[in-house]
Amino acid sequence: YRAEQRKNSVLFTLGYSHPIEYPIPPGINITVDKQTRLAVSGVDRQQVGQIAANIRALRKPDPYKNKGIRYVGEVLKKKAGKAGGK
Repeated sequence: YRAEQRKNSVLFTLGYSHPIEYPIPPGINITVDKQTRLAVSGVDRQQVGQIAANIRALRKPDPYKNKGIRYVGEVLKKKAGKAGGK
């Protein structure tokens, strides 16, 4: 999945049929380090955490394919899929 910095928003390409534009609220800085890595910073720690959670909720991590938006250092436990039939 990719992210692109705009003037007052971030444009996400998350595999849906349309790109998602997320507005950056005042007092929050979002920087796109690489196309796939994002840094959220600001003065209010609670607001920074809430913005990060909102961005993560756009595409939650999938335990079967290990895809989705994750926090740095977040480790997903991969689940086994359905057992193949005969």
